Amino acid sequence: MKKNILILGATSDMGRSFARECAFRGHNIILAARNNDLLSTLHKDLEIRTNAHIQSFKFDVLDTDSHKLFYESLPLKIDLVVCFIGYLEESSKCKKNFNIAKAVFDINFSCVVSILDIIANDFEDRKDGIIIAISSTAGDRGRASRYHYCSAKAALNTYLSGLRNRLFPSNVRVITIKPGYCNTKMTDGLKLPSFLTSEPEDVSRSIFNAINSGKDISYVYKIWKWIMLIIKIIPEIIFKRLKI
Repeated sequence: MKKNILILGATSDMGRSFARECAFRGHNIILAARNNDLLSTLHKDLEIRTNAHIQSFKFDVLDTDSHKLFYESLPLKIDLVVCFIGYLEESSKCKKNFNIAKAVFDINFSCVVSILDIIANDFEDRKDGIIIAISSTAGDRGRASRYHYCSAKAALNTYLSGLRNRLFPSNVRVITIKPGYCNTKMTDGLKLPSFLTSEPEDVSRSIFNAINSGKDISYVYKIWKWIMLIIKIIPEIIFKRLKI
């Protein structure tokens, strides 16, 4: 069944992959991102490669005052929104400059809440819709190297859980996707174990699998569910001594 899909953060590596998958499946797509040049390039590429109906609009997640007007101005009634917005930074930088830490919190959590609450209110009134956000296994427990990022993703996970509970009686689904390590520009320069590292295309497949299977929370690679379960049950007295 053809859907009207809003992709927030469409020019990210994961967003582009998902947009291509949606286009090849014949859905109506609205691309939204901050960089107009990248947005235009993606739009043209999808139009050349597919017959999908595609529209694109500038969206700045940090400009929360513009969120309501952005959503209400969309030309289509959205059936499905997928949020790929995220920002990774080392805590070694965050702890020295609160502006960097604030950007991590805002981009990964508070500003995402702003737009998703607006969409959730609309879906709740209509008694239909699916909200999907790309979170992270990092939110399952804090790590010394990226505890600011971990805490932002933990807050997002809790928000999505509460939103899921709130919207369930209104027939609105909320899905949390946890990719774990993924080969994207955000992880460039990091030494990632290949057997635990997914590709953006894996994330796209995981999203559609979660929709079709009725999952609320989906780890892109199933092994991450068990890895994070083990990490979560390690006693704090031991965990604080581990360099992970």
